[in-house]
Amino acid sequence: MKQLLDFLPLIIFFAVYKLFDIYIATGVLVAATTLQLLLTYIIYRKVEKMLLFTFAMVVVFGTLTLVFHNDAFIKWKVTIINWLFAAALAISHFMNKPLIKVMLGKEISVKDEIWTRVTWFWVSFFMICSLANLYIAFQMSQEAWVNFKVFGLTGATLICTIFTVFYLFKHIPEEQRKELK
Repeated sequence: MKQLLDFLPLIIFFAVYKLFDIYIATGVLVAATTLQLLLTYIIYRKVEKMLLFTFAMVVVFGTLTLVFHNDAFIKWKVTIINWLFAAALAISHFMNKPLIKVMLGKEISVKDEIWTRVTWFWVSFFMICSLANLYIAFQMSQEAWVNFKVFGLTGATLICTIFTVFYLFKHIPEEQRKELK
């Protein structure tokens, strides 16, 4: 249920874009993200910081897109979010509190060097995604950008998440690995 709720605004954005245009789809994205936030709170009685952050970014950049009738704002949102994720991971690493370790370290026990590699892998991933988004958003058609945003970034994130899980699992001590099976 939670996964469907997580992808609901993206699915709705894509469907509305295909039926109408980027501006109606952006307005619906803002509404769908608001609905996602409310439903998450109603169902789970809490809202994760990531969802609040995403909501704020969608509202700000979606509103700018609609007010100025310029799709560049919604296109920049993807790049800026990726920059912020990369920066947050890098800064957390230098503060000796790697976010990935903070999020997963209670369930997974690996050496700090593994957390460092995973952190820099994701910093690199987010930077590559931001650069790819800039290129596709401003050098290719709007439809190519929407397809990239919906399918390319989602697929790449899924693949990198699976890679990360396997990489971490490979480095988990044998006794903990048996507990996870």
